[in-house]
Amino acid sequence: MGTRGSKLALTQTGTVADALRATGVEVEIVKVTTPGDKSLAPIATIGVGVFTSALREALLRNEVDVIVHSYKDLPTAPEPGITLAAVPPREDPRDALIARDGLTLGELPPGSTVGTGAARRTAQLRALGLGLEIVPIRGNIDTRMRKVTDGELDAVVLARAGLARVGLVEAITETLDPIQMLPAPAQGALAVECRAADVDLEQLLRSTLDDEGTRAAVTAERALLAALEAGCSAPVGALAEIVEDLDAEGKVVERISLRGTAAVEGEEGAVDMVRAIALADKDQAAQLGKDLAAELLDLGAGALSGPAQ
Repeated sequence: MGTRGSKLALTQTGTVADALRATGVEVEIVKVTTPGDKSLAPIATIGVGVFTSALREALLRNEVDVIVHSYKDLPTAPEPGITLAAVPPREDPRDALIARDGLTLGELPPGSTVGTGAARRTAQLRALGLGLEIVPIRGNIDTRMRKVTDGELDAVVLARAGLARVGLVEAITETLDPIQMLPAPAQGALAVECRAADVDLEQLLRSTLDDEGTRAAVTAERALLAALEAGCSAPVGALAEIVEDLDAEGKVVERISLRGTAAVEGEEGAVDMVRAIALADKDQAAQLGKDLAAELLDLGAGALSGPAQ
């Protein structure tokens, strides 16, 4: 089983490995170094797939049989010869603030420095109009948190899921409501891939690990991202949830609610966010994402979309 060597990646992969071991399967974890691990340049400059390409190459070279990704890092285009075998149950997808003195986002004084490496977070923070100074940062969770404890920054914004997986939830000073900041498409979800030719292994992974509701939700979110022709580092947020609704006969059914947001250029170089929400049957997840993307495009979302992936 191939994985990046970071603490978070090893923890995520270890969870998947343990689930397989519980079925009697022997699992060996292999660390793979990716271009994203070798560079501290902004993700937007070193390319989409920077954390996933080396893992996929190792898989196709038969060096590993299974690879585990943070789903949000994957390019939206499928990779020939590789199949998405399983999407395990998702962690809390929301973003989290870690600030000095236990402050919340609204309590940070104007001019406070907030670190993030994501264009999506940067755009949404600026759109809130709180007068914060957004500072670009890279590095693992510990490195980013240290910038706050050492006084270099007033706060950082990280994915709550990553903090939960490495046991650092207590450091969070505020879990950000999606009304303030929609997470990245597929944030908090894992993607487990194998070679398309390994049909028996795919079936094992799917039957052991796959969560139908999580897969449907992230399918909708990723379809929105793909339809906007924006890369995984683009200023696009999305969150889908499985909700109960009534059908035409009054019976309770499960549907998908999808919220999306994208940055657009406002007046005098300002960044604004356009937002939309839609609902569809659970088996229409991909179409729901496409439809909501079309609505966002009508609202002007194309202005800051990244290159097609």
